[in-house]
Amino acid sequence: MTSPSPVSTFDTPFEGDLRADLDLALRLADAADAASMSRFDAADLDVRLKADASHVTEADLATERALRDLLESERPSDGVFGEEYGVTGDSARQWIIDPIDGTANYLKGIPMWTTLIALAIDGVPRVGVASQPAIGRRWWAATGLGAWTNTPTGEAKRLAVSAVDAIADSSVSFQSIGQWRDAGKLEALERLTSSVWRDRGYGDAWPYMLLAEGRLEFVAEFDVKEYDIAALVPIVTEAGGKFTSFDGDDSISGRSSLATNRVLHSAYLDLLHSA
Repeated sequence: MTSPSPVSTFDTPFEGDLRADLDLALRLADAADAASMSRFDAADLDVRLKADASHVTEADLATERALRDLLESERPSDGVFGEEYGVTGDSARQWIIDPIDGTANYLKGIPMWTTLIALAIDGVPRVGVASQPAIGRRWWAATGLGAWTNTPTGEAKRLAVSAVDAIADSSVSFQSIGQWRDAGKLEALERLTSSVWRDRGYGDAWPYMLLAEGRLEFVAEFDVKEYDIAALVPIVTEAGGKFTSFDGDDSISGRSSLATNRVLHSAYLDLLHSA
């Protein structure tokens, strides 16, 4: 187990003050942005294949190192779980990091990639930041403090999911056909896409942010690790949405995710599992 099993649900209130942790998470995002943007779209970017045949770039490694250095300085007793350097520490407080979510986009010079930073406490993601510096966007949240994004004027805007209450009127992102095929869920995908108003495969972290902004009602994917989704949980839930595994469990280690505007969550689960 790479991340502790949650001792409470994602919706359970947190008894404590998370403002200092959220402030640190935002400063971590600043450090990540500086590291990742320094090599974005570089002609001589070093790219290698990992053992699982996925790509890793010098920027993935440098960005995670920058985050770990800052955490070692400011939260030395906290644990860290990063995509590139694994797990260190065994604290109930664990920072979960994906230095560049969307490495395939990054190495191709496509600006839709994200640094994901989360703080999980007793297995529940309580703080989340998603930063997309190549397009100048950032989203952040902490339990009890709301979900927010930046605006062109520099002011923060509070996020809220949509109030759409009929599947037939909803807009969904399913990530990719291949992902659902490999998970053995193509029939479920066909039921979904034939039942909604609009379906698209936006991919990676961005559709979850569109959901939190009230622009989508559903996002789901498979073969995800904790670092792919931990930061997204508090952003979605603090915006009023619901985040579970594909089977409806409150878990970031189930290798699947399903996020909705909450009002339609049960209806989506029924539709997807009605074989």
